Amino acid sequence: MILHNSNENVVQIIATFLLGELYTTACSPTDATLVATGGGDDRGFLWKINQGDWAFELQGHQDSVSSLAFSTDGQLLASGGFDGLVKVWDISKGELKCTLDGPTGGIEWVRWHPRGHLILAGSEDSTVWMWNADKSAYLHMFSGHGSSVTCGDFTPDGKVICTGSDDATMRIWNPKIGENIHVVRGHPYHNEGLTCLTISSDSALALTGSKDGSVHAVNISTGKVVSSLSAHSDSIECIGFAVSSPLAATGSMDKKLIIWDMQHSSPRCTCDHEDGVTSLLWLPGSRHIATGCVDGKVRLWDSLSGECVKIFSGHSDAIQSIAVSANGDFLVSVSLDGTARVFEIAEFR
Repeated sequence: MILHNSNENVVQIIATFLLGELYTTACSPTDATLVATGGGDDRGFLWKINQGDWAFELQGHQDSVSSLAFSTDGQLLASGGFDGLVKVWDISKGELKCTLDGPTGGIEWVRWHPRGHLILAGSEDSTVWMWNADKSAYLHMFSGHGSSVTCGDFTPDGKVICTGSDDATMRIWNPKIGENIHVVRGHPYHNEGLTCLTISSDSALALTGSKDGSVHAVNISTGKVVSSLSAHSDSIECIGFAVSSPLAATGSMDKKLIIWDMQHSSPRCTCDHEDGVTSLLWLPGSRHIATGCVDGKVRLWDSLSGECVKIFSGHSDAIQSIAVSANGDFLVSVSLDGTARVFEIAEFR
C-alpha cells in the first residue's frame, strides 16, 4: 500500500488507488493523521499518515467520488459522488451512518454547516440540497440555478448560503426557510460559468471566479458587486481568502497564482507556474500558500514576497486537490496519476 521515498519531504505515497484517477482529498480537522481520498474508481478511502497498515474503504458509490468533507467537529465525513448520492460516515465507529439522496445529477461539492451536522451539496442537475445528517433527514432543496451548481458554501457564521453555477450567476439563500435572497448576475458580474467561490471569515464578502478569467467580490448582505479583480487571462480554478489578513489568492489556467490586496482590489504578487494552477490553500497560521498544478508539482509560496519557497515533486500527472493536516505539519495532494502523497511542511508553519 505504501511506497517510501528517499526524498526527505515525502512522508509517504499512498498507491492503493491505482484503479483510477484521484479527484479529492480532505484532512480531519481534529485528528492530525486522518486523511480521506476519493476518485474515479467509485471508491474512497480513509487512511492515516505514517500508519500504512490501516485503511478503511468508503464503499457503496456507483460512480466517481467527486468530493469529500469532514464535519467541523471531525466526527463525520461526507462523500459525494457522480452517482448523485451523499454518504455520511461515522469516524469513531468506522461505519456508514446514512446515505442521502435526492439530486438527479452528480454531486459537484459537499460542505458542512460550521456549527452542526447539516450538509449542503450542489448538483449537476442545477439544484442544491441540504440534509440533517444526525437524523438522516432532508431539509431543503434550493432551486433556481439554470445549470450545474459548481461551487457553494455556508457563510462562516452559518446564517447564509452562497452558491455559484455554470449559468454565470451566484445565488444567496436563507438556509432556514430555503428561500433565495439575492441573484447576482449580468454586468459587472461574470460572463461565463462560475468555477469557484470563497467567503470571508467575517461572512461579509463572497469572492467568485469564472471560466471567463474574471474575479468579483460581492457584498453578501446586499448582493451587490463591490469590486472586480482583473489580471487573469484564463479560467479561474481555485480561490481563497487569507484567514487573518486582507489578502485573497486566485489560481488560473493561465499558469498564475495571484495574491490580491483586497483593501485596494489590486494584485500584490503574481506567482508564475509551469502550467495551470488547479488548487490552492492558505496554510493555517502562516503567510504561506500551497498550490497544486497541472504539471504535477505542489509549490509553497510566501504571500508577502511572492517567492516560491518550496517545490514538491513526484506526481506524474495533474494535481486535483490538496489539503493540510490539522496540526499543519503535513500537506496531502492527490493526482490524476492515481496516487496520494504526503509532504512535510512543519517548517513553514
